Amino acid sequence: MDYDSRNPFARILRGELPSVKVYEDEHTLAIMDIMPQAEGHVLVLPKEPAVELFTLSDDGAAACIRTTKKVAAAVKTAMAAPGVMVAQFNGAAAGQTVPHVHFHIVPRHQAAALRPHAAEPADSAKLREYADRIIAALADPQSSQ
Repeated sequence: MDYDSRNPFARILRGELPSVKVYEDEHTLAIMDIMPQAEGHVLVLPKEPAVELFTLSDDGAAACIRTTKKVAAAVKTAMAAPGVMVAQFNGAAAGQTVPHVHFHIVPRHQAAALRPHAAEPADSAKLREYADRIIAALADPQSSQ
């Protein structure tokens, strides 16, 4: 599948659509998922245009993993989560809903059910609250330990 530069994540990366950012560097952007499976659900996007992991460059993949690792530690701390699920879907058959490679960071609590993937919009004030907590955890060097 060819990359469609009109997909929502490409538009977010260009500043054409709003997002709630938690982290950004030269190669990646981490944003709150607007249809989260759990409170504190974050998405990590490469700035490189790629539909699936298989078409992402090695450098782009490495940058995504570095950011995912950093942000996942902050999500775990900020959301007081005993566990964190990291997921990455390739193709509609696997559950990918936006044709731009991305990584899901979902805080997990024992026996807490997940909401369906990409099904229920979140309250924007809550997203901002969770983002602020994650940003604070990113600024704290103790959160990555």
